[in-house]
Amino acid sequence: MERIVQATSDGSHTIAVPEMDVTYHSKHGAIQESKHVFIEAGLKYQMEKTEGTFNLFEMGFGTGLNALLTVLENSTRLIRYESLEAFPLEPAMAGSLNYGELLPNKNARNFLRQLHEANWNEWVSITDSFQLCKRNQDLIDFNSAELIDLIYFDAFAPTAQPKLWTESIFRKLNKWMKPTGVLVTYCSKGDVRRAMVAAGLQVEKIPGPPGKREMVRAIKPA
Repeated sequence: MERIVQATSDGSHTIAVPEMDVTYHSKHGAIQESKHVFIEAGLKYQMEKTEGTFNLFEMGFGTGLNALLTVLENSTRLIRYESLEAFPLEPAMAGSLNYGELLPNKNARNFLRQLHEANWNEWVSITDSFQLCKRNQDLIDFNSAELIDLIYFDAFAPTAQPKLWTESIFRKLNKWMKPTGVLVTYCSKGDVRRAMVAAGLQVEKIPGPPGKREMVRAIKPA
């Protein structure tokens, strides 16, 4: 699978996959999209409503940008961050990503390196408040061992990975979520929202990042 590093409108990198006609992040700005969808609408929203160790599941480790922004955002509570990635980036490509140079935190570059170099399929401490486990595995074959506070659902678009946006997948995720657990995703297509509702989630459309009118936040009922 050919992958090409590309610059987006805010200067940060995304990765294009020509044969699938997809990119890992929005062409309108990778960093600003991830901050809006996953940090602002997901992490900050849910951490205000919960206490104790925070269990976070990510579908699609990809460039590591969502994980990096999560590390940089949190310094108080323990986050256990489990992420699936069936096709990890080659080390050279991961090392070429420019998020560390663009983000203001002086440790961003080092954290990004640690995230990508962390061993697969085992828990690794990145900081005192962030533990990571990357799984080289497909979502269809995976089952979570922990109840989850928040899900970053960052799979490729439904046109590229239709099997990951179905009612059966969202039912599976619903079972893993704690009561009042949250799932956030950039995708707000009607059939995706209907699949989430059929899976028992309460779905709301909220303003999307630059270049996208809407996104979705789905909540498991209490």
